[in-house]
Amino acid sequence: MLIGVIADDFTGGSDIANTLARGLPPEGGLRCAQYPGVPQEPAARDIDAGIISLKSRSIPTKDAVTQSLAALDWLLAQGCEQIVFKYCSTFDSTDDGNIGPVAEALAQRLGAKGVTVCPAFPAAGRTVYRGHLFVGDRLLSESGMQHHPLTPMRDPDLRRVLSRQTRATIGLVDWPVVAQGAPALRAALDAAAGRDETFLVIDAIRDADLAEIGAALDGAALVTGGSGIAMGLPRNFIRAGRMAGGRVDFASAEGPGAILAGSCSGATRGQVEHHAARHPAMAIDVAAVMEGRLRASDLHDFIAEHRDAAPLVYSSGSPDEVTALQTRYGRERVAECLDALFAGAARALVEDGWHRIVVAGGETSGAVAQAVTTAFGCRAMRIGPEIDPGVPVLDLGSVDAPLLLALKSGNFGSPDFFEKALRMMGGAA
Repeated sequence: MLIGVIADDFTGGSDIANTLARGLPPEGGLRCAQYPGVPQEPAARDIDAGIISLKSRSIPTKDAVTQSLAALDWLLAQGCEQIVFKYCSTFDSTDDGNIGPVAEALAQRLGAKGVTVCPAFPAAGRTVYRGHLFVGDRLLSESGMQHHPLTPMRDPDLRRVLSRQTRATIGLVDWPVVAQGAPALRAALDAAAGRDETFLVIDAIRDADLAEIGAALDGAALVTGGSGIAMGLPRNFIRAGRMAGGRVDFASAEGPGAILAGSCSGATRGQVEHHAARHPAMAIDVAAVMEGRLRASDLHDFIAEHRDAAPLVYSSGSPDEVTALQTRYGRERVAECLDALFAGAARALVEDGWHRIVVAGGETSGAVAQAVTTAFGCRAMRIGPEIDPGVPVLDLGSVDAPLLLALKSGNFGSPDFFEKALRMMGGAA
């Protein structure tokens, strides 16, 4: 294992694993495994890149730093020469953290300067220009992310956001330099390190920019960014003869499939509406969950009743609805109860022999992945084919005992994503 990734949530881990597994033509990608938390045992010898998925995005900053450093220690023990700290392409964080403090702790441990900060993912509409983050044609602060229930993003200036989270110096490489290609970028990175700048925000508005940035990062001990930052990293190792490239074989799974959606993003609400118009769907009454009148067993029973019809269970309220529930019951308590609800339902489905589960929402995906891997006795998820940009199939099983997951970030995926994911898991293109 030569590339190690520390992801601050599970869907983000799947996203960057997909990028590393795909790579760039003609070299292709790497053999990747995603781990739910820091493993207790060594990695398999055939893994090129290991992705540790934490739930550290919105936990206390001290805990996020501690968990991330533990992940770093394990990855270094596996032989990793390049570490990537992966966060969301919408830079989900608060003014206190956790992106800045975790990145600073990793940089200090590795003795790294001129560390790249680039959440751009043009294929999903995330671009960075003059150090400002855009979602489509809108600044981050006007994209809907300003209403996020856990990490509202009200400032699109990445340098300004980081300056409130860390005491480290922060520079900028703007797009005219990026457009000159890898040599100019390498010179800018070296100059930043010479000025003792810890972080360097880098503009990127095209996939071609990310490929050039990746080339310039050959040999960098630490990289931070969204999944797009990893696009060009495999090529460096493959061209140097350090990795062979290629993808792991993918085995489809037959049998029923289910969808669990716990995201309140606009994209997920649209996907829920699309799927519910064609398949059985159960809307979760959050008040009933908080008062103990709706349990994981009720979700399992609804799904089992419609096992051959791609049933959907969802909790995807509008921003106003979410705010009202958080005010009534408490933000952390609502999140904990819903995570436990979805995790319990997923665990019951796996124990009941279900082989295909699609999950929407970062926090929900983390809870489900931890529950499912524990129930299935699996600690490493192999990366399968891409469903939509940033979302691969995750293979937890074997030919004799298949189990496939798709963990989708709230804002990712086409309107028919749920149907598409189940078809691909079942072997259909």
